[in-house]
Amino acid sequence: MSKRKSIRNVVFLVLILVLVLVMIFSGLRILESTVLFDEQSGGDDVSSKTVIRDGVEYFPRQDMTVVLFIGIDQEGKAVPSPSYNNPGAADVVSLVIFDETNKTCSVLCLNRDTMLKMPVLGLGGKPAGSNYGQLALSHTYGTGMEDSCENVKNTVSDFLMGVRIDYYVSMRMDAIGIVNDTVGGVTVTVKDDFSAVDPAITKGEFTLKGDQAMTFVRSRKDLGNQLNVSRMERQQEYINGFMKALSAKLEESDSFALTAYQDVEEYIVTDCSVNALTNLVDKFSDYSIKEIVSPKGENVRGEKYYEFHVDKEALEDLVIRLLYAPKK
Repeated sequence: MSKRKSIRNVVFLVLILVLVLVMIFSGLRILESTVLFDEQSGGDDVSSKTVIRDGVEYFPRQDMTVVLFIGIDQEGKAVPSPSYNNPGAADVVSLVIFDETNKTCSVLCLNRDTMLKMPVLGLGGKPAGSNYGQLALSHTYGTGMEDSCENVKNTVSDFLMGVRIDYYVSMRMDAIGIVNDTVGGVTVTVKDDFSAVDPAITKGEFTLKGDQAMTFVRSRKDLGNQLNVSRMERQQEYINGFMKALSAKLEESDSFALTAYQDVEEYIVTDCSVNALTNLVDKFSDYSIKEIVSPKGENVRGEKYYEFHVDKEALEDLVIRLLYAPKK
């Protein structure tokens, strides 16, 4: 592979990662699943825990590469907060799971309102116990940079039976408008009444420009039932429109991907080096998407905010199906 082609492929992957961060809930087919909180701690090592389900013993698969994507509810370029308690919540949290044996890719999307236990970082970024709250809050501990991403990573790993997460990529959500305009705007079908949020966004087929894209994929208050599930459905609509616009631009210009990445790179925090991204592209470029799944559970109005309470038993089944194999 030529150096130029490697760079283009790396940039294209990052653009897709950004897309996943922003709106992924369902791109091909919406499947119901669940989430399980497990007291086992996460880490870089593959979990050695075996699970017995319906009389069958399962062990963690070793042929998986897992990438965590985080969309940060904060404006501006990615710069560290002066304290270890930053205002950037994790608005979108998704795991992309590459199955190296079957050459497929599965996506597990977690509701940002999911109630769970998370590590807390205190003065100097040192561990300071734990807290029970929305998954989104796990990123607010730390400076908003690598330490906060690691905290989300540990939270998700603990939540999902100690799953190993190989890489993370986070992006500030206001970069959505930049990416949206880079592809020339995104055409969607608007079903909700946006008059109370942005009267310029009208029902029916509409091409989103600039900050309208962020409004469309992020807004919840004064729209429909005001639940995160409804917002996820709009994100599904956006992903379809974005992919069409992106594909058209990539066909028009060989330099488009590089230009697009340069527009948003200062909004991204990741532990993926360029070399690592290149290797990911080379390894997974011909993989097909197997499924995109999302937790099921119950939305309730808590004392301070909406809470998503998951079906624990069902998610254990899901995690086993995605990341475990029966012991032979």
